[in-house]
Amino acid sequence: MNAPRDLPKRVVVAGDGQLGVLAAIALRRALPSTDVIVIGTPPDSAAFADRAATALPFTNRLHDRLGIEEEMLVREAGASHRLVVRYRGWGDAGHQGVAAYGSAIDPQLKTRFARDWGGGPRNASTESPPGSLAEVLAAEGRFLAPSGDPDSPLADLDYALRWNPQAYRDALIQMAEQMGVQHASGAVGAVEPDGMGGIASLAVEGVGPITADFYVDCTGPRASLLSQVPGADLERWNAYLPITALLLGRPAEHALALEDGIDLVEAGWLSQLAGRDGRYAVLALSEGVDEQAAFAALPAQPLGFVPLEQGRAIKPWLGNVIALGDAAAHFEPLAWLNLDLAHRQLELLLELLPGARPDPRERDEFNRRAGLMADRVLDTLCAHYAAPAAARNFGQLKRSAALELALDQYRRRGRLPFQEEAPFAVQEWSALLHALGHPEGEGALARSADPREAEAARNAFAAKSAAALQMAPLYGTWLRHVLQV
Repeated sequence: MNAPRDLPKRVVVAGDGQLGVLAAIALRRALPSTDVIVIGTPPDSAAFADRAATALPFTNRLHDRLGIEEEMLVREAGASHRLVVRYRGWGDAGHQGVAAYGSAIDPQLKTRFARDWGGGPRNASTESPPGSLAEVLAAEGRFLAPSGDPDSPLADLDYALRWNPQAYRDALIQMAEQMGVQHASGAVGAVEPDGMGGIASLAVEGVGPITADFYVDCTGPRASLLSQVPGADLERWNAYLPITALLLGRPAEHALALEDGIDLVEAGWLSQLAGRDGRYAVLALSEGVDEQAAFAALPAQPLGFVPLEQGRAIKPWLGNVIALGDAAAHFEPLAWLNLDLAHRQLELLLELLPGARPDPRERDEFNRRAGLMADRVLDTLCAHYAAPAAARNFGQLKRSAALELALDQYRRRGRLPFQEEAPFAVQEWSALLHALGHPEGEGALARSADPREAEAARNAFAAKSAAALQMAPLYGTWLRHVLQV
């Protein structure tokens, strides 16, 4: 029988943005006897995981696991909900498409907040469904968090959260302090190697040397720790992705909406994110775009210009250093995947949690799966640029064999192969391709289906949509109810 291994005595998290603080909370919960210290390094404007005002539904489940209550985020961090993403201009001329989240899942996996707030007032409406239950509700401006009741018409509804990034980070800091997470501020200087491919200690400006058993790098694309470890090689994504810079907009008037939009524009793409504390706009620019044309295309006052070099670390875990977020993979914030990837990497770290001495097998498995996560994100981004209008705008870009297979199967059979560590379920991936205007084939099973079964399915969905609309209040009414309780 193997003896239990020693737990780490101290863990250092470099970077005190929203990702670093959340990582510290997660590690403190997983290792209650371990000292966790966060190093507040200078912020990086290109650290999109730290700047993100939203993530994907996976984050809701991670919050639940870490004891971060969604009701608290609604109250203290300006949180609001997104049911669908509207894509404009990616397909043929005048094309619009809507992508929703979720697939049929065990109601026990719904978040605690959804179970607590699953009841509420009823308002009659019998509008016909436009395509998905989420789109039905978003079009009518109605929302009710699913209760976990498998017989509810809302049982399969899933959603993403938005928030005010500064307020979200402040709430996490307060939680981390209550849990005993320590904090120091200063730029990371040179590191002392441990002779085993990792770090023995690191110098922090104004603090001095700090030692730990392992280090988590959340410092953004500069990867202040991982970049100083032997073997820290990068894979560049320039041949896959055409965007070379971002123009950020200053948050404008608040917007209470259940959908966000991503438009293909002449300069690149424009993302607009609704929020209770302001609407966020990001304009992505391809090489050679005129500066004045870019400013004219941004529907907000310019806040900042961020050059972009996209790619990922080939091995985000080296020695006793583990990189998360932009330190592991740095890419454009198209479809708001940056923080989602960081959070999935963090959950993987919790799953393969190292002891005082990391096991090489754990390290290899983390690098394998984290690499797949990043590659599937790249495929998702590339699927946008493979859409008909985008392909005409940007020309032929490199694509992975996995993406080529997926697009071929979708085009010929209307089906998609399963891909390990993808950010979306197969149903969500299919909805995204449809929203982007990719041509969809019809497989043999669909052609041979009994028309009566298809009609029965349409009628059942229409009835379910009508019941959901009757159950769900107007979104503003529901939010006010949550805030007043």
